[in-house]
Amino acid sequence: MKSENDMSAEQLCELVVEALEDLKARDIKVLDVRGKSSITDMMVVASGTSDRQVRALADSVIEKVKQHDIRPLGVEGQQAGEWIVVDLVDVVVHIMLPQVRDFYNLEKLWDTNAPE
Repeated sequence: MKSENDMSAEQLCELVVEALEDLKARDIKVLDVRGKSSITDMMVVASGTSDRQVRALADSVIEKVKQHDIRPLGVEGQQAGEWIVVDLVDVVVHIMLPQVRDFYNLEKLWDTNAPE
C-alpha cells in the first residue's frame, strides 16, 4: 500500500513514533503485518499512563502526520480514552492504557513467530 503523498509505511511509522516519543509514550512497538493483514502494512502499539495522556498521544500523532499532508482515514475511541485507534491506511496506530493493552495483547496476536 502507498499513501497519497508517496511516503512509505516505514517513513510514516518513523513520524508516528517520533510523535509518540515527544509526549513520553511507553513501550512503543512497531509491528510489520504485511502478509498477515490485508488492511494495513504496519501497526504501532503504545501505552499512555492515563486516559488524558492516551488522548494527547493520539492528538500528537494526528498533528504530526497532518504536517506532512496526511489525513487519518479514521480515529476511534477518543471519547473514552482507554484505547484510541488512528487509521493512517498504511499504518494503524493503537494507543492504550496499560491494563487494556495487557488484556488484548495485540503484539502476541499479530506476531505469528511467537510461541503458543
